Amino acid sequence: MAGPTTDARIYLLDEDDRRIVPGGAGPAVVGPDGTREEIPPAAYRALQHVIEAMRAGQAVKVVPLRTELPIDEAADAIATGRDELRKHVAQGDIPFRSSEYVDWVRLADVINWDIARRERRSAILDEMFADEEEE
Repeated sequence: MAGPTTDARIYLLDEDDRRIVPGGAGPAVVGPDGTREEIPPAAYRALQHVIEAMRAGQAVKVVPLRTELPIDEAADAIATGRDELRKHVAQGDIPFRSSEYVDWVRLADVINWDIARRERRSAILDEMFADEEEE
């Protein structure tokens, strides 16, 4: 493991990610009584993150999330401002559906939007620092 982590992550597994490697060749969790439970490789990566943080003395909060959330809950899940996420939903950056009282977004869409947003910001910063080095 690389070292202690301080970042929050959301692990959302699609149907393929939830599959277990057949024949016992994939990752597994072994209980104190020796009981072995096969787990999907993506779940193993999530457990690594949890273990890394706990070994570093950090607390860990594991919260199951629905795959479709009200916009405010989705904003909380990705640690962004509720008004900011609502603005991007209204602009059409993230698809949504409305029920009588709630606007809903798919968590996968929100995560993908957040990743793209972070990548754009990183590219802008990289470009700014490259320009400074040239001067």
